[in-house]
Amino acid sequence: MDDRNVTVIGLQWGDEGKGKIVDALAERARYVVRYCGGANAGHTVTVGPERYALHLIPSGILHAGVGNVVGNGVAFDPPEALGEIAGLRERGVSVGPENLHVCSAANVVMPWHKAADRLSEEALGSGRLGTTARGIGPCYADKATRSTAVRVGDLLDADALGEKVRRIAKVKNATFAALYGAEPMDAEAIVEEYAACGCELAPMVTNTGAMLRRAIAAGEPICFEGGQGSLLDIDHGTFPFVTSSAVTACGVPTGAGVPPSAVGRVVGVIKAYTTRVGAGPFPAEQDNEVGERIRERGKEYGTTTGRPRRCGWFDAVAARYTADLSGVDELALVLLDVLSGFERVRVCTGYRVDGRDVEGFDPAGSDFARAECVYEELDGWDGEITEARTFEALPASARTYVEFIESLMGRPVGIISVGPDRSQTIMHHTALGRL
Repeated sequence: MDDRNVTVIGLQWGDEGKGKIVDALAERARYVVRYCGGANAGHTVTVGPERYALHLIPSGILHAGVGNVVGNGVAFDPPEALGEIAGLRERGVSVGPENLHVCSAANVVMPWHKAADRLSEEALGSGRLGTTARGIGPCYADKATRSTAVRVGDLLDADALGEKVRRIAKVKNATFAALYGAEPMDAEAIVEEYAACGCELAPMVTNTGAMLRRAIAAGEPICFEGGQGSLLDIDHGTFPFVTSSAVTACGVPTGAGVPPSAVGRVVGVIKAYTTRVGAGPFPAEQDNEVGERIRERGKEYGTTTGRPRRCGWFDAVAARYTADLSGVDELALVLLDVLSGFERVRVCTGYRVDGRDVEGFDPAGSDFARAECVYEELDGWDGEITEARTFEALPASARTYVEFIESLMGRPVGIISVGPDRSQTIMHHTALGRL
């Protein structure tokens, strides 16, 4: 394992606050690398009065001297990326070939992918998956199909792109008309738009895998930034209510083009409670006043979609599963401040189905869909904790809560976040100082 590197992943159903943690670690890194997902990710970074919502651009972009890499495993949406770049530049953030590198092998989200997402969800009706309709799943499906895939490198040759788009659009138009009665897409307009995107992106497009392998050989520290959360992993999440890529630390080598030894120290980000967006089982959900209170205090509305998130108590069973899966070394506990003011707080320490305790955890099994939580209650704490900058400055009950999570998870809480700003961060039992 290369201890100079760090991988930051979410251990729940996404929205854990990975952007803030990556931003906090980025100043120690030479590169920050996105290796999975696409514009369905929403990473929020707050610097003083400024709040940045990042979707495709890695969260190291706000640090001078840091190279930001969009790896081959990302479903890359050129118009979205260029819009995000323009928005950052308007706010004085430097973005260009000197600090943003897009892999030529990354697959491109095309208009037919978004159409497929929307049309499929509409057809599923009440059985819909709750996708963000950003075209991510259909993009990865075409990646596997291969003959209908477009990659970032294809955008750099307008003539070859035109031939490919016309051929694929003919297939997609026929398919959508037959399945959904949809109107045909204008292939020529798509060629024109995406060729223009290619021209603008060209200085930033490169073989990022080779670049990162050179950095590893030179001993330059890298921070790998996961998208979504581990319970949404295509293979290991709560299937079928998942995303379409490998979002755990297991996805770093293939999604970034680096050897497994490059993953480095793994930081698992957890909220002090649990949230979920869209459909799917959620044993710890509190569809009541408790859940509503958490939602409002935590501003639990999607960064990407604006949808209200389902909220509940911390689920240690599910989080321990994902931590074990990725070999998490330490935890980053965020949004602890949201639980301030609760007289009692609860933690799910086990599952029960039909009156019997459940051994182990199968996220796609029928038992999980019917599981009821076994809770342990702890004392809550009064007053706000957003000004705390050391562990000792937290109320005794808040410290007990952190220690209880450490004991359940079998890992130290290295970082504690008590607010959205960079400064509202407590470095606790972390070993990241040696990066």
